[in-house]
Amino acid sequence: MNAAACSELEKNIRACRLCAEHLPLGPRPVFQFSPTARILVVGQAPGRRVHETGLPFNDPSGDRLRDWLGMDRATFYDRKRMAIVPMGFCYPGTGKSGDLPPRPECAAAWRKPILQALRAVALTLAIGQYAIAWHLGARSKSNLTETVRAWREYGPALLPLPHPSPRNNLWLKKNPWFERDVLPELRRRVAAALASCPGSNTSQSRAT
Repeated sequence: MNAAACSELEKNIRACRLCAEHLPLGPRPVFQFSPTARILVVGQAPGRRVHETGLPFNDPSGDRLRDWLGMDRATFYDRKRMAIVPMGFCYPGTGKSGDLPPRPECAAAWRKPILQALRAVALTLAIGQYAIAWHLGARSKSNLTETVRAWREYGPALLPLPHPSPRNNLWLKKNPWFERDVLPELRRRVAAALASCPGSNTSQSRAT
């Protein structure tokens, strides 16, 4: 897909109203992508703060994610290098134990066209249970922990990750192998993918 077709696809997504009646704050699709992006970040759906700012991962989860990646904000929000395409583009509302799941209409309508546009992606980061379920399907394990633990099985182009939300602090404490074993490999793969961008500066700065 060329740049013009990609721009038209983005325009259509931003005008999407498929599930407007189910969204407590109304539709505001939050994402970024371009045909040159080398890394695809797949999250769940925007939270309230992200909905308000219109900037993906512009919250404490994003701060932690950028730290995991060893990446500064400028690089993270460079759409020429980074595609950020959650399973649901709009804030779905909040339930008893946190935000509601992403609306299913979103992936059904838009996910395949976007992935077809992202021909340059060298690394996909599937973050959280909904992204993992979609991108790994039957290859995922019985639960998120075991899937992330089996990261070596999924090849160099895809890495399953837990959600970086502060709600997962206990999970991170119970699973110290993640920071010990997975994060160094994550940063290595991220650096390699960005280094292959035409004309890119290969240096990265750790977000603070």
